[in-house]
Amino acid sequence: MTASAAFAGQTIETARRALAATLKRQGVDSAEFDARLLSGAAFGLDLTGLVAATTRIVTPDEAARLENFARRRIAGEPVARILGVKEFWGLTLRLSPATLVPRPDTETVVELALEVCRGQHHVSRERRIADIGTGSGAILLALLSEFPEATGVGTDLSLEALRTARNNAASLALNKRASFVACNYMAALSGTFDLIVSNPPYIRSADIAGLEQEVREFDPARALDGGPDGLDAYRAIAPEAARLLVAGGTLVVEAGYGQSGPIAEIMSGAGLTAELPPKADLAGIPRAVAGRKLPR
Repeated sequence: MTASAAFAGQTIETARRALAATLKRQGVDSAEFDARLLSGAAFGLDLTGLVAATTRIVTPDEAARLENFARRRIAGEPVARILGVKEFWGLTLRLSPATLVPRPDTETVVELALEVCRGQHHVSRERRIADIGTGSGAILLALLSEFPEATGVGTDLSLEALRTARNNAASLALNKRASFVACNYMAALSGTFDLIVSNPPYIRSADIAGLEQEVREFDPARALDGGPDGLDAYRAIAPEAARLLVAGGTLVVEAGYGQSGPIAEIMSGAGLTAELPPKADLAGIPRAVAGRKLPR
């Protein structure tokens, strides 16, 4: 497929339909949805603009952009990677090769964290939040958007990921309340926190080769590999969280399939108590686990 043959000289609507048909033939399940997103980006139009400009003729430059997008999508690259942005909790976040694509499952962590915070009656000052392995900053920035009085810090080993998170905080006007630090888990953190959250690597090392192509080839391996049983990160995070949480503070983490029970046991061993049941995602999988540091 070439730009001149496939898209140049066509109307925007015809080009969009042609892209959707091509993606469908190539086995892309979300062909229609992906075609709308990619066409909008190639033509510089939102959904309303696409509808209003259906009869406009595609320019050569637009055709070339759409051809490039089509080639990358057919090769298995996720739409969010192609566009460089992803919406999470109603926030538009920039991505980089060093960050995971934020997924709807992870919003379950935000939901459980909000439930936890509603019950944190001990908080009489500005709430302090830590996001461990922050990546794009998705969880931290979502929580700061919900708590105008809160401040937070995100940690990550990747300097590129931290640059991405800082830029996202700035674009959302949250940079005055968010800071970011390079370290392994919580090694550089000091003081105490009311809430600690994390979406750590939790895929079993042996299972990574069998992941979907969009994850296996385009998400950073360091953000996926959770060790032989997928639980290495939780063993590192739980005791440090128990040390850094205020009395009554809570750790909330994302869990993989079948991991909520073992994670709760790890938290219990670190002195954190499960006062709320794991929260399930839309597929019914227990996806977020919380452990509270009880007052002595």
